[in-house]
Amino acid sequence: MPTFSTEPSVTSHAPGGAVRRAAVLGSPIAHSLSPVLHEAAYAVLGLGTWSYTRVECAEDDLSGFVAGLGPEWAGLSLTMPLKRVALEVATEVSAEAEAIGAANTLLLAPGRRRAENTDAPGMADALREAGLQIASTPLVLGAGGTAQAALAALAAPGAGIAPLVDGPVTVLVRSPHRADVLRTTAERLGLALDVRPLDEAPTRLTAADLVISTLPKGIADPLAHAALRPGAVVFDVVYDPWPTALATAATAAGCRVVSGLDLLLHQAGHQVRLMTGREAPIEAMRAALALAR
Repeated sequence: MPTFSTEPSVTSHAPGGAVRRAAVLGSPIAHSLSPVLHEAAYAVLGLGTWSYTRVECAEDDLSGFVAGLGPEWAGLSLTMPLKRVALEVATEVSAEAEAIGAANTLLLAPGRRRAENTDAPGMADALREAGLQIASTPLVLGAGGTAQAALAALAAPGAGIAPLVDGPVTVLVRSPHRADVLRTTAERLGLALDVRPLDEAPTRLTAADLVISTLPKGIADPLAHAALRPGAVVFDVVYDPWPTALATAATAAGCRVVSGLDLLLHQAGHQVRLMTGREAPIEAMRAALALAR
């Protein structure tokens, strides 16, 4: 049976209070700043019996780990490579997570494991915070679970708010076979998708008024030499290291830059609300994140 290393929490438990636990799972996970955000929220909300930890967990081990959790567990945040397999261990899947085909959150209750996706609304929040109203020539780089969430953020399915795009979304991928999953997601969301090879990035970036890079650390660095459209919104979901080469080039080109830290903040805010039933103190979480950097 696999073993899991769980980092101790700094949260102090109030005497007589019911201990509640949550954690972020993934591999690798040591770099995650999610505990900073969730612990800051618990402190402001007065949830002294809540704790939040990091757990190193591979894809094949998620089911066994979740099965072994006790009733004190309220929820799990899931990062790569667990966002798709999370749907397999859930007993319930939210409409948005089902449409996206990936989940970054498991809400836990006795006999229930509900899969949610807060990446999509978190991305939408970050983009609107950067001043984006509508994109006519959006470009998404990558085809993984975060790219699926990006499509949902742009489509805003069932959110009661207007979509962030008014036409087809161009997606550039390294592995064409992975685009099939992305196409299925786009169909469920009602988005028109134009899938192209990542090699076309230098020419596509010039025309894009919105660029969302979901590529892993370092993969987008060569694109820093491409011409970017001044005034475009450039969203690089990487936050370690920051700024990325792409973000630095975007700032120099006069673009509005959104970072993976912005996504981390806003998706965590939605997770705090779902796990605790309380509105997340976003500004306190933002301040804690800034100090942690």
